[in-house]
Amino acid sequence: MITTTGLTKIYRSAASRGRDITALDSVDLHVREGEVFGVVGQSGAGKSSLIRCVNLLERPTAGRVTVAGQDLTALAGRGRRAGKELRRARSSIGMVFQHFNLLSSRTVQDNVGLPLEILGVSGRDRARRALELLDLVGLADKASSYPAQLSGGQKQRVGIARALAGDPEVLLSDEATSALDPETTRSILQLLRDLNRQLGLTVLLITHEMEVVKTICDSAALMEKGRIVESGTVGGLLATPGSQLARELFPVGGAPSGPGRTVIDVTFHGEAATRPVISQLSRTYNIDITILGAAMDTVGGRQIGRMRIELPGGYEENVVPVGFLREQGLQAEVVDDPPENEPARKPVANESAEGGTPALVKEDAK
Repeated sequence: MITTTGLTKIYRSAASRGRDITALDSVDLHVREGEVFGVVGQSGAGKSSLIRCVNLLERPTAGRVTVAGQDLTALAGRGRRAGKELRRARSSIGMVFQHFNLLSSRTVQDNVGLPLEILGVSGRDRARRALELLDLVGLADKASSYPAQLSGGQKQRVGIARALAGDPEVLLSDEATSALDPETTRSILQLLRDLNRQLGLTVLLITHEMEVVKTICDSAALMEKGRIVESGTVGGLLATPGSQLARELFPVGGAPSGPGRTVIDVTFHGEAATRPVISQLSRTYNIDITILGAAMDTVGGRQIGRMRIELPGGYEENVVPVGFLREQGLQAEVVDDPPENEPARKPVANESAEGGTPALVKEDAK
């Protein structure tokens, strides 16, 4: 549904004294129809530039953007006729902003109907459609209210309703929950997931919050310094040895208690997450196992967890216990003398674990 190929955005400014700022560096991205895709990264990673280039609010310096089979970049800057086609193509893309961007002098209903007004829809049809959308987001009783009378979560619901006014196929979310409290964030994320399922919307969202990815995303990509360094389905990423995004989604820590120990990161998927595999391992091989850290959560309706354990003896002495974990359908990675923040790992588990294998981009960011 959304594809970017070699997408590059370079900002040139006199204030930079001739030094160009590369916000996007040859970004290749593919979002499948009907999925919720999250782009995660720290501030300055290029997330906002990416999402604004997808709907051509920012014109890319190079590369191509295709939405619903239409090359938007081919329509940009090619005369009045192409401009009309671009505006028509943009009508199939809704945008939800971080700071709501509601007009304080207009009622909630009029704010939702604003895109339709710009498109020339009649007042009666505009009012009817706005009420339908407000009912969809649970705010039918606030139609005559003004933005100042709403809570932050209600304002964002109005913003979502407005983004749906043009009956889009794609919904873009630019840090839509970062200004909200945790409870309100959960309700907005649930609304986005419900809309994705009810309307068949393809949702592309950017965030710096890993909880957002765990809560609603089917697939995700990690951005660093203007490049996508890792991408794939969330289940596939969690099943991939050495996945940086998986480590950030489910961080576990803990250093070896002493020399001559084997530290292993174990990832649980599906049925394995509910079975007492670690206690079975201990009983079967009569070994003492130390749990150094653990994290468990529900992703996409499935329990997924990661655990860091320590076995007595070196790796050569623990080949059979590690094989046992592998036979149980678990992913296991040997952690070789982990530094404080970035453990080195040696994959020893079945790499075709449940969830598939995502595409990994291993080049260093420029």
